[in-house]
Amino acid sequence: MPKEKVLITVKTYPSLSAKYDELVCTAGFKEDGTWIRIYPIQFRKKKYSQQYSKYQWIEIDLVKNTSDFRKESYRPVSHDTEIKILGEIKPDGDDWKDRRKVVLNNVYTSLSELISEAKNKEIGTSLAVFKPSQILDLEIKSVDREWSKEKLDKLNQLNLFESSDKEGKFQVVKKLPYKFSYKLKDVEGISSTMMIEDWEIGQLFWNSLNRNGGEEKLACADVRKKYFDDFARTKDLYLFLGTTKLHHNTAPNPFVIIGTFHPKPTTQTSLF
Repeated sequence: MPKEKVLITVKTYPSLSAKYDELVCTAGFKEDGTWIRIYPIQFRKKKYSQQYSKYQWIEIDLVKNTSDFRKESYRPVSHDTEIKILGEIKPDGDDWKDRRKVVLNNVYTSLSELISEAKNKEIGTSLAVFKPSQILDLEIKSVDREWSKEKLDKLNQLNLFESSDKEGKFQVVKKLPYKFSYKLKDVEGISSTMMIEDWEIGQLFWNSLNRNGGEEKLACADVRKKYFDDFARTKDLYLFLGTTKLHHNTAPNPFVIIGTFHPKPTTQTSLF
């Protein structure tokens, strides 16, 4: 297929895959407005000039990911496939008018409708923009603090830590010690708790932890302030949702939150 142009809107927090490598799942919109998932990408091993940001247009040589049944899933031809950054859609103040034109063409408000489409093999929706009717809370739970020893050992065996930096080692990304989830309601009043896997929430935690001298309570408080007090209460919040391959056909709700879209409201509404 010809090289694909994609507007990047999603970068998930790096994970160690079953094939023992640090990988990032990327998603965005093609020129025709449809979703595409790009996985796997060894993002942090790419040259700096190829490390794209959200809302940048990229050009990349892709093929269908035959190991993933989800229709939106593609992969780079190889790990060395070049990523060319073409430009970006700037935020345009806080309104994000130009970004809205691309992102908000097909917005779901009903979780049951979205999940039904995901389970329907002829439709098989696995990426979507979702507008919650209400964000009830940001749930923060502690989880395992270290990656699987088995996976880390395998990384060492395969010499995947080697790099050209002055220390001669590629340091795998730190595992987040907390799981962040939105508790929300959809337009039908159905409640759900959905994990947030966006890279930005992880980076916010680490940056705050450094600023606060390693105080995790303060770092978690900063995450809550941004994602609940700010995004959920003062912004026109939409969620980028994606299914997990493992649970797409089996989980009652196979979707997780893979990103947020949070411009300011276009019209002033009363908070009371």
